Amino acid sequence: MKLLILESGAKARTVKKYLGKGWIVEACSGHIQDLPQGGGGKKRSKAMWASKNGNLPEPPWEWTEGAERVIATILNKATDSGVEEVYLATDPDREGEFIAWRLSILFSEFPVLKRVTFNEITKTAVKDAIENPGGINMDLVDAAKVRRFMDRLVGFRCSGFSKSWNLKSMGRVQTPTLGFIVRRELERESHVPIEFHTVQAESDGIRFKVRFHEKDDLDAWTDDFGKHHPDRTSDEKLAADALEALQEAGQITITSVNEGKTNRNPQPPFTTDTLLQTANSTLGWPVSKTSRIASALYHAGHITYIRTDSTRTNSDARNKIRNHIKEKYGESHLGPGVLGSDAKKGVSNVQDAHEAIRPTRPSNTSISGADSDWKSLYALIWARFAASQMSASVRERRDLQASVEGTDKALNGTASWRTHPGWEAVYAQYHGDVKTSPPDSPLTDGAVWKIDVSEDNPFMKTDETKPPRRFSESSIIQQMKKEGIGRPSTYVSIVKNLGNKGYVDVERNSLSPTEKGRTLWLQVVPFFNEQNEAGGLFTPQFTSKMEESLDRVEHAKMSGSNVWNDFVEEFRAMHNIALEEKRKVPTIRQLALLENRIPHLDEARREELLSGKKISDLTGDEARWIIKSITDANGENGILPASDKQTALIVKLSDQSGMGLDESLRLVGSTDIAELTGGRDGTASELISALIEKSRNMPATPPQVDLVNKLADQHEMPINEVLAIVGLREIDEMTKSDASDIINEMKKRARRSGRRRSGA
Repeated sequence: MKLLILESGAKARTVKKYLGKGWIVEACSGHIQDLPQGGGGKKRSKAMWASKNGNLPEPPWEWTEGAERVIATILNKATDSGVEEVYLATDPDREGEFIAWRLSILFSEFPVLKRVTFNEITKTAVKDAIENPGGINMDLVDAAKVRRFMDRLVGFRCSGFSKSWNLKSMGRVQTPTLGFIVRRELERESHVPIEFHTVQAESDGIRFKVRFHEKDDLDAWTDDFGKHHPDRTSDEKLAADALEALQEAGQITITSVNEGKTNRNPQPPFTTDTLLQTANSTLGWPVSKTSRIASALYHAGHITYIRTDSTRTNSDARNKIRNHIKEKYGESHLGPGVLGSDAKKGVSNVQDAHEAIRPTRPSNTSISGADSDWKSLYALIWARFAASQMSASVRERRDLQASVEGTDKALNGTASWRTHPGWEAVYAQYHGDVKTSPPDSPLTDGAVWKIDVSEDNPFMKTDETKPPRRFSESSIIQQMKKEGIGRPSTYVSIVKNLGNKGYVDVERNSLSPTEKGRTLWLQVVPFFNEQNEAGGLFTPQFTSKMEESLDRVEHAKMSGSNVWNDFVEEFRAMHNIALEEKRKVPTIRQLALLENRIPHLDEARREELLSGKKISDLTGDEARWIIKSITDANGENGILPASDKQTALIVKLSDQSGMGLDESLRLVGSTDIAELTGGRDGTASELISALIEKSRNMPATPPQVDLVNKLADQHEMPINEVLAIVGLREIDEMTKSDASDIINEMKKRARRSGRRRSGA
C-alpha cells in the first residue's frame, strides 16, 4: 500500500481519481508546523532566531491549528493499512517544499519516503511525477526558513517599536507596500491642476484634433511632466476661434496622407501578477476573488500551478494549442510564440514554479459542468495562452493632416482598420467592434471631407490635468512586482493585511491610506529609513535585496545561514539606531498623557516642570522625566483625571446595563463622574472593568440570539448541542458572555472546516 499526501482536499480528490487500487490519497490541509505564534516568554522568542555563525536557527516548530489531529489521523490510517511507501506531493515552490520537509520528519518511520512535484494536476503529470521521485530540496527549505525568520524578527521587533504610536504592526514587505500607497496619496494632494482646452471634429468616423502649438513655441502647452501636447492650449480665445471656424466651414480639406502599418503583438502567458491585473480590468474582479477561483481551477486539474513569475510553458502544451489554432483559424494565425522578460538570462526578482499559468488541456476552449465564474476565468486564461502562440494583429494606418477655412491651425487625425486579426481572433469577446475597412471618404491630398455637424460635433472641451490615480489592488501588486518586493505566494495576503490592520481603505477598487497608515509611514518608518543614504529597512531597495538573497539561497548560490546572519547584523544596527532616535522624540502616547495631566497642575508646578517650553517642544527624555515626576508626586499633583474616552465609555456602559450613571459610580464609591481618576490603576479603569463584567452577565441581545440560531442552522446542529458548548440547556438562560463564547466557537469550527476543504 502507498500513501500520497497533498496540501489541499480539493487537490487530493482530483488526484485520487487518477490513482488506482493500492493508493491512499490524503490532504494535510496546508501548513502543519510553523514558528510559534506567541507566548512562552523572552527565552522562547529569542530561540526563534538565535543561531551560531554557519548555522540556521533551530526554533521550536509548533503545530498549526488542527494540524496535529489531521496528521495523527493520516498516520493511523497509514499504519493500519500497512503503508510502506509515502509520497509527499505538496506544491512545487518554497512553501510547498517547507511543508514536505516537515512531513518527511513526521513520517520518517516508514521504510520509503519520496518527494514528488507536478505543475499541473493531470493523470499524465501525476503518474510521471510518481515514476520520477526525488528527495527534499533543502535549498528551497532553507529559503523558506530564512524568509520566516526575517519576517518574524522584523514583525516582532518593529511592531513593538510602533506600539508607542498605538499602531498594530509593521512588516518586512507589508510596510514598504504601504509606502507606495502613502506616497501616491501625497502626490495627489500636492497636485496643482493645469487648465487646457481642446477642439475636435469628427468626419466619416475619424476624430480630428486641432493642433494649436509646436513644441518650440513659447506658448506650447506641457503637462506636469514636461510632455508637449500639441492639441492642448491655455488660450481659451484661440480654442474658441478654431471651434467657430469649424462650425462655419462644415468641412475640412486633407492636406497630407502618410501611409503605414501597425502590428499589435500578443502578450506572454499569465503570471500570478498579470492574471490578477487582467481579471481585475477585464472581469472587474478583486484580486481575492481571482486568487480564490484560480486556486479552485488548479485543484480541479483545469490549469497549471497559479503561484508563478514564469512565462515559460512546456513544448507539448504549445504544440497542442498550435494545432488547435491551425485547425480553427489557419496557419496565417500562427506566430513564433512570445515570452516575458523572465525568460531572459540574468533577470532578477523572479521566483517561478516552472511554468506560466495555462490550461492543462489546451484543446479545451471551455470547461463543462462548472459555475460561471470558473468558466469566465478559464476562458481568459485559455485565450491568453492561445494568443501567446498566435501571429500579431495587423492594421493599415493613415496619418492625416487637414486644414479648415477661417484658421491657420492644422487638424490631425488617424484612420485605422484591421487587415489581419491574428491573436485578436481569440479575444473577440473582450474587444469591442473593430473596424475592418477604410473610411468611405478619399484618403488623398486635397480631398474634402464633410464634418458630421451635430450638437456635439465639432466641440470644444475645457479640462484640467488630473492627479495620479490611486493604486488599485491589482496595480499595487504590479508595483510590488516592479520594485522586486513580495512574491506570487504573498501578493494577495499582503494587500489584504494592509486593510485588515487598518492602514488602507479600499473603495471602488482604489487604495487610500488611513490616518493610521499615514502615521506609520510618515512618523514611524523614518526612524528606520532615514539613517543613511544606503537605504533603510523599509525601502523597496533593501526589501528587494533581501528577496534576491532568498532567491539565491533557493538556487544554491548563497548559504541560507550567511544570508540570515548578514540580515540579523544589518537589522540589529538599524533597530538600535531607531531606538536611540526614538528616545529623542516624545511618543503620541506621552504627548497625550502630558496634554491630559499638565492643565490640572497649578501654575507654579507647570512652570517648574516645563521651564517655559510648550509640550510640543519637549524632547523624549524631557517628556519621560516630567511624566515620572508627576507620577511619583504625592497628593493633588499626582492625580490623573479620567480621560474623555474613559468617561464616554462609562456613560455608554451605564446606559447599556440599565443601572444609570449614579448607581454605576457608587460601585467605586464616587458620586460625581468628575471625581474619577485616570490611568491603569485609576477608579475610571476600575469602574469600566466592573461594568463590562456586569454587562457580560446580562441576558443575550436579540441579535445575538438570532445569530446563534442562524449558526446552528448553518452547521446543521440541534440548538441544544450548540447551547451545550457553554453548558446551557435553554436559550433563555443565555447571557451576553455565553452568546459571545458560542458565536466565537462556531466561527472557529467554520474556519477549520473551510481549511480542511480548501487547504491553506
